[in-house]
Amino acid sequence: MKTNLLLFIFLFSLGNAFAQIPTHQQGDTNTYLITKTNGSEFIGKILSDDGREILIKTENLGKIYIPKSDVRSIILIADKKSVVRGEYHSSGPFTTRHAFTTNALPITKGENYTMLNLYGPEVHFAVTNHLNIGIMSTWLASPLVFAAKYTIPTKKPKLNFSIGTLFGTSGYFNSFEGYGGLHFGNVTYGDRKNNITFSAGYGYLSNINQKVNTKMLVEPGTYNSTDGYSFFYKYKEYSSKILLQGPIISIAGIARVGAKASFIFDSMFGVFSNAERYNNFGDIEVVKEASPPDFSNGIYRQKVTLNQEVFALFLMPGMRFQTKENKAFQVSLAGVAVFDHGENNSFPIPMCTWFYKF
Repeated sequence: MKTNLLLFIFLFSLGNAFAQIPTHQQGDTNTYLITKTNGSEFIGKILSDDGREILIKTENLGKIYIPKSDVRSIILIADKKSVVRGEYHSSGPFTTRHAFTTNALPITKGENYTMLNLYGPEVHFAVTNHLNIGIMSTWLASPLVFAAKYTIPTKKPKLNFSIGTLFGTSGYFNSFEGYGGLHFGNVTYGDRKNNITFSAGYGYLSNINQKVNTKMLVEPGTYNSTDGYSFFYKYKEYSSKILLQGPIISIAGIARVGAKASFIFDSMFGVFSNAERYNNFGDIEVVKEASPPDFSNGIYRQKVTLNQEVFALFLMPGMRFQTKENKAFQVSLAGVAVFDHGENNSFPIPMCTWFYKF
């Protein structure tokens, strides 16, 4: 009798213990993305979680049991618009980039990412929720470009502003003597899935202290001479400073075309002034127009400034495929057109980019 009573108490306690195992957020009406270790995804509500397996209810397949050992991640879907035809569309830091340009949408602190292009890598870090910095280069580690962007949100979530800068050096390609920069402002309307961005900035590129031996330039400039003298030049050596500078405007955007795919459009149009400054130094022979001639030596100096306008147009449509939250792939085809003094040159640039969040 005593043995039976003890057995009954034990079974009663054990039954209560199992009955009190908490279901995962019992009564929870939230929607979750459950990703298995094999990459398959399920979207639905979690009905129970006993530690060994979870029971979810999906719209397409109904109730499904998934062993916890097969679950890689469980993500709360806060925005129901992220679910398109039963698939989850992740936002992440990649949605702040187009092809080359960026929009005014902020990235969350800790959402760092890298871009691997055919020409080289980029790495960007979110220092705060509004400030991110980065480094851009080629696979030869030269030139090097520093990037920074600060976002300015407004009371309207779909309207954001940002200011940014790019500043770089030619690196060891030109003994670190060349430099360039682009300083810009953005305004973006839309969310991370569908948006349009207008940008404007000022860019410049300089290659300094390039010494060249050449003949005397007779193009526009300042000539110091004395009436009655003619000049015979032995040589001319000058150092040139080539500065390409001008305003740049851009229209870019992102449009979601599916749960895992987005259409990306990028463009830039610039009007550049090509200014070349020369400082010429050379020994000359001065011949006085007299009979007999009077010869003497002197120094000739000349400063010449040339300003030439060059127009450049850059268009790049493409597609981005984001199969996972922490990675995406983008393929695009750029068309570049350069208009320089009646000569038009255009050529395509195919681009492939791999995005990784870390």
